[in-house]
Amino acid sequence: MTVPGIDRPRLFAWMGRHAPDAGEPLSVSLISGGRSNLTYLIETGERRVVLRRPPLGHVLPTAHDMAREWRVISALAPTPVPVPGPVAFCADEDVIGAPFYLMEYMEGAAVRGREELGDLPPEGTRRLSERLAEVLAAIHAVDYREAGLDGFGRPDGYLARQVERWCKQWERSKTEERPDFDRLAERLRRRLPAHSDGTLVHGDYRLDNTLVRLGPEPEIRAVVDWEMSTLGDPLADLGLTLTYWQDAGDEERAGIPVAGDVTAAPGFLNAAEFAAHYAKVSGRDTAELGFYVALGNFKLAVIVEGIHARFRQGKTVGEGFERIGGAVPTLIARAHRMLGPS
Repeated sequence: MTVPGIDRPRLFAWMGRHAPDAGEPLSVSLISGGRSNLTYLIETGERRVVLRRPPLGHVLPTAHDMAREWRVISALAPTPVPVPGPVAFCADEDVIGAPFYLMEYMEGAAVRGREELGDLPPEGTRRLSERLAEVLAAIHAVDYREAGLDGFGRPDGYLARQVERWCKQWERSKTEERPDFDRLAERLRRRLPAHSDGTLVHGDYRLDNTLVRLGPEPEIRAVVDWEMSTLGDPLADLGLTLTYWQDAGDEERAGIPVAGDVTAAPGFLNAAEFAAHYAKVSGRDTAELGFYVALGNFKLAVIVEGIHARFRQGKTVGEGFERIGGAVPTLIARAHRMLGPS
């Protein structure tokens, strides 16, 4: 059976040369079409491994960097941050048409919807949301120099570069002109915090970018999807997580088809409680959090516009993309509200 984005003979031959410890590959199947990178399960005679590659079609120049994901999970493997074990990296695009890497298969679920929680009681969902904040704090506590990530990014000027980077991405992806986006970018430039810490940041941290074990003591088994990671301001991670967060009763947020509705389930911390728990365990000052949530909505608007552009080109894999473009103006409007009156 043909698997989109995979050349089975070339891949299996490459694995035989470069990842022999993984065992003889027997089959490959798509785990998740994703709204970003594609993820596949490879069954071998010895174990299961996971392959990650960029999406098909329209790919922005600085996005979907497999080498970046590979470097960060390799650096974090010995730290308290839970990540899948690295297996092998391939920069040769001739193998499957793009760079890719292999990592250990981790038992766990990427939970997006409330129905995926099963019979987890409210005290379990509360603990899961607390752990999500605690793992984020653990990422930000990593000594990136000791982990071998010195030079992985430039913390100084990170926020200003973020605004400009996402403006450039917008210009490459936009499907129509939106003056409200241009005005938002200018407001963010004027409101940049004077000082920010420099830590490792995930860049796209949310519950469905982790693998969780559900049960009496729910746990986050692994943090995945590190393609946007760098060195920067840790509160940018928190702001983006809260951008994805859907509080119970927030109908506007419920209409944005990203990240699911799991955080609206009974027992989950609401956005304010999540931010407070992160502040408690990390010791960080979150007084300017409104700016960071606005920045998160700004970034997500650009990401969603890029997905919408790929959908219009017929280059997405999976279902549910037809409504994605309608979220862009809503995200822009929410960002303006977080910044307050003009």
